[in-house]
Amino acid sequence: MTDKVKAIPDGYHTVTPHLTVRDANRALDFYKKAFGAEVLHVAPAPGGKVMHAALKIGNSILMLNDEFPEYGGDRAPTAAAGSGVALHIYLENVDAAFERALSAGATVKMPLMDMFWGDRYGTVIDPFGHKWSLATHTRDMSPEEMEREQEKAFANMPKSA
Repeated sequence: MTDKVKAIPDGYHTVTPHLTVRDANRALDFYKKAFGAEVLHVAPAPGGKVMHAALKIGNSILMLNDEFPEYGGDRAPTAAAGSGVALHIYLENVDAAFERALSAGATVKMPLMDMFWGDRYGTVIDPFGHKWSLATHTRDMSPEEMEREQEKAFANMPKSA
C-alpha cells in the first residue's frame, strides 16, 4: 500500500466533540430529531450500551458513548452538577431549529434573541444534560460597533443577587 494514512480522517475537523451520556441509543434518536443528525457508526457494548458512536450534524462530526462508571469511564453531566461545556451550531434558520429541538425534548436555558455581536442566539439543554447554543448570524459588525452594542447590552442587563 503506497497511500499515506491521513492524520485527520475525511469528514473530521481538528476538534471533534465527544459526549458521554446516559442512554446513548435514546440520545442518538434525540439528536436525529432535534438537529437533523445522521448516524454514521454505532459500536455496541455488551448489555445494550453504546461503546462508541459517530454522527454528523451539518458538516461536523460528533462522537458519543454511554457512561461506563464501572470501568472508570467518564460520567454524563446528569450524574453531577452539569457541565461548563456548550456545543454551538450555526444554522440557516435558528428559529425553526430551536423549535425542533424543543419539540424533540430539549428545554430552554436562554430564549432566542438578537444579540449584540450580530447573531440571533439561544441555548437549550438536551435531555442528557448537554448545553447547545443555536444561532444564525444576522449582521456583520466592526469591532467598534460590537463594543458599543456590548456596552449598551450590559448597561441594560438586570443584576442578580
